[in-house]
Amino acid sequence: MPTLFEKIIAGDVPATVIFRDSRVVAFLDIRPAAPVHILIVPNKVIPTADDIADEDESLIGHMVIVARDLARQQGIAKNGYRLIINCNPHGGQEVYHLHLHLIGGRPLGPMVARA
Repeated sequence: MPTLFEKIIAGDVPATVIFRDSRVVAFLDIRPAAPVHILIVPNKVIPTADDIADEDESLIGHMVIVARDLARQQGIAKNGYRLIINCNPHGGQEVYHLHLHLIGGRPLGPMVARA
């Protein structure tokens, strides 16, 4: 079964796409955690960060460059932003298609709650 992100990439599910090229699609998160919350998703299906292959190095780097450029376009680069990749249940992953969260537009506080 295709994931939600595969359906968005294919255009079968609507999304507010703000960037697309031959390797990735970037779109607004439907449940934003901050004023700017964009998901950068590879067109190649990679279920989790643990499934990234050595040959995906260029793709993963491209995702980060796209995030940097989008942060600049959104006006959040100067004050700062956060890039997050969740992996598997303990990491908070909800959709099993690798994706990079670009979050910013306000102070984000600590990265995780300390026990």
